[in-house]
Amino acid sequence: MMGLTIQLPSPESAIALAGEQQTNLKLFAQQTGAQVVLRGQELLLSGTDKQTQLCQQLIYLLEDAWQSGQSISPVDIMAARQAVNTKRQEEWRDLQQDILATTRRGELIRAKTFRQRQYIQSIRKCSLTFGIGPAGTGKTYLAAVLAVQALLSNEYERLILTRPAIEAGEKLGFLPGDLQQKVNPYLRPLYDALYELIESERIASLMERGTIEVAPLAYMRGRTLNRAFVILDEAQNTTPAQMKMMLTRLGRDARMVVTGDVTQTDLPTSQTSGLAIAQKILPQIEGIAFCYLGKGDIVRHPLVSKIIDAYEQYES
Repeated sequence: MMGLTIQLPSPESAIALAGEQQTNLKLFAQQTGAQVVLRGQELLLSGTDKQTQLCQQLIYLLEDAWQSGQSISPVDIMAARQAVNTKRQEEWRDLQQDILATTRRGELIRAKTFRQRQYIQSIRKCSLTFGIGPAGTGKTYLAAVLAVQALLSNEYERLILTRPAIEAGEKLGFLPGDLQQKVNPYLRPLYDALYELIESERIASLMERGTIEVAPLAYMRGRTLNRAFVILDEAQNTTPAQMKMMLTRLGRDARMVVTGDVTQTDLPTSQTSGLAIAQKILPQIEGIAFCYLGKGDIVRHPLVSKIIDAYEQYES
């Protein structure tokens, strides 16, 4: 048996490392087999040499976050463990240093997993990127963060956010209010990402000037989107014709990100998803990237991954 003590620099770092109700410490123990006990600012590790050294390694891979009091999530711990398993510790450290943006609350936004980082790199490099994966993997959020950053640095003249207005069998005509009120519920996830980074008053001003445009997919028909960063969200709910229409809107000096989850379509069962067709016919075209995110990339509540697992087992 071996014992190690890690002295943490502040109460804030201890709280960040331990997580809410010490859930992180329990996960460290589960992943390494070591016993992990926090006493004030002292973290005590015990177990076999292999167990304690692995736990120590994981904790120090996350040092940049807990040193500064930044919250650590279970996804961070699992991604650090993956880095150790695949001997990609240096790549992990690079990932931690690549800060995309800072929220208005002062939280740092970065890729939390290797596949998220690959997705970000593809968006930066390619004119058209598909981000495909289950809910909670950061597909829309990361794309919106990159889009806002590009807009604010004058790389693009407009940010266009769109998604098909098909959900749970509802149609826009049945919803109360004017067009903006009708589409707002469908576009809420896109707004949420914007509000993380830009004050609501400034968003309103940018929307009034047309610099940020949020609209249902049907309003994209017949347009050419030049010098724009375009995000098509919930693309699994497009028909093949709608997907073709949207992709061919891409204009000069524009960039487009298409996000969706082919397992969660709200289309009628007889209707093929435009995203599924795009997956089959576009991967070989240079300049188009397909990035697949999985359960290991889910950055919402840890229960989300377990819920997806349970439904997959039930449906298989």
